[in-house]
Amino acid sequence: MAAAREGIKLWRVIGADLWQHKWVLLLASLVVGNALVVVYTSHANRNLTSEWDRLLKQRDHLDIQWRHLLLEEQTQAEHSRVSRVADKQLGMVRPAPKDEKVVRLP
Repeated sequence: MAAAREGIKLWRVIGADLWQHKWVLLLASLVVGNALVVVYTSHANRNLTSEWDRLLKQRDHLDIQWRHLLLEEQTQAEHSRVSRVADKQLGMVRPAPKDEKVVRLP
């Protein structure tokens, strides 16, 4: 029982000592909190930088794809190819001048 009373006194002494240095404890807790915020901010910054790099790579890939599609579109739209497809696959021929009809709008 004596040990229990001494334990209680010990906690009172510790509590009184901590209360006496409350400003030091407050400043120490603020420093630790600030350090945690710095760590979190650095981590978030690294994640955002990584995401930025990934998006830049994706943009470059899509830009290359777009250029390939433009080249393919230009190739498909060439006059000689269109004429060849019209002749061979669709059986289209240029009308003779006597078969041409001119439509005039009023």
